[in-house]
Amino acid sequence: MSNEEKRPTMIDLARVSKTFPPDTHALDDVSLRIRQGEMIFLTGQSGAGKTTLLRLLCAIDIPDKGYIEIAGQDLSRATDTELQNLRRRIGVAYQDFKLLPDKTVAQNIAYSMEVSYRSRQFIRSQTEKLLTELHLLDKMDAPAGCLSRGEQQRVAIARAAANEPELILADEPTGNLDAETTELVMQLFHRYNEQGATLLVATHDHSIYDYPGSKIIKIENGRLAIQKPVGTGRKAETRA
Repeated sequence: MSNEEKRPTMIDLARVSKTFPPDTHALDDVSLRIRQGEMIFLTGQSGAGKTTLLRLLCAIDIPDKGYIEIAGQDLSRATDTELQNLRRRIGVAYQDFKLLPDKTVAQNIAYSMEVSYRSRQFIRSQTEKLLTELHLLDKMDAPAGCLSRGEQQRVAIARAAANEPELILADEPTGNLDAETTELVMQLFHRYNEQGATLLVATHDHSIYDYPGSKIIKIENGRLAIQKPVGTGRKAETRA
């Protein structure tokens, strides 16, 4: 058994399908296992099902068929309390940010830590650390609604990472960023991954995912093709 196979399973999908009315088949019989500590890049054309997959993992949407387990928790059998506790272990950076526009940047980032009863000292320290990493410290007391889209995107990423989650789900996290700022985000993601977090990043940006040890999962027609980068940047493809 390889070292990778010895790691606990973080995400387990078995024959998952999701259709939206009237007949949009977003995911079709998808099976996937992601182990703790992996970094996965989810690619595919717009409408391929990337966002749908992330929403299913957050239990925002429910699959029509199949089984989803996160960190050992069967989502279909979880109580509201169990789902609430599970979501505290997951950080989500949404494509449309979902910030509170009238709240300050610091208040938006603090929210996920407050609902987990973190201390004021931890919240302050963590907020300042993340904003420094993402070159936004000077915006800490600005209303989130007054920021540019690129700045809002970085705030959403900081909020997703703030509570030191076991799993980070990011939907197009670099879509509004230039190359320099994209590198800041990727450095943050890799720091969390090195500390043991599992990351699933949905992206169109080919520049961000060529890292040894990471995997690329491409959605094609609602099904998955798995590619594994090697040290040279070449990718050996297998089918799931």
